[in-house]
Amino acid sequence: VDIKKQGRVPDGGGWRVHGRGSTQDRAAGSARDKEARRGAVSSRGYCYLHHAVDDHTRLAYSEILNDERKETAAAFWQRARAFFAAANIEVRAVMTDNGACYRSHDFARALGPDVKHRRTRPYRPQTNGKVERFNRTLAAEWAYAQTYTSESNRAASYPAWLHFYNHHRPHTGIEGLTPAQRVHNVTGNYS
Repeated sequence: VDIKKQGRVPDGGGWRVHGRGSTQDRAAGSARDKEARRGAVSSRGYCYLHHAVDDHTRLAYSEILNDERKETAAAFWQRARAFFAAANIEVRAVMTDNGACYRSHDFARALGPDVKHRRTRPYRPQTNGKVERFNRTLAAEWAYAQTYTSESNRAASYPAWLHFYNHHRPHTGIEGLTPAQRVHNVTGNYS
């Protein structure tokens, strides 16, 4: 389980549409600088992609949320666990980094007593390599693969990309299969 913090696309497009140094780019930079000088902790300029990736199948559950608070992470985990349960994947352990939201009592309660919580070593993201690889694939194939003119356009394309990732994209790490093909699926929902 991991969270990827990602800058929002301003309405009308950002520097990828208008170019570096454009009026649009300078205006966005100026707004970020003002917030930084004020010491504001605002999520206006960012969205947070919460991910859960199954170790064996690489089946991914992900949501775009507005923050990375403990309540948000705990609620995300409950939805992710239900998603994996629907695919007949039993969660026995969860690996996270040492972020504050994952060290909280709320997240521990969401995991429940039957799920072992493993944490990565500090400053060693490669320990949680499968979800970090998902982050890299997500950036290359969805977030920055095309030019978006607004955050809502980019967010609207996410469910289709996630479906493609889980059901149609072959993965070299699992012998060219898709994650859905690796699911031991008694009910036949993911064929």
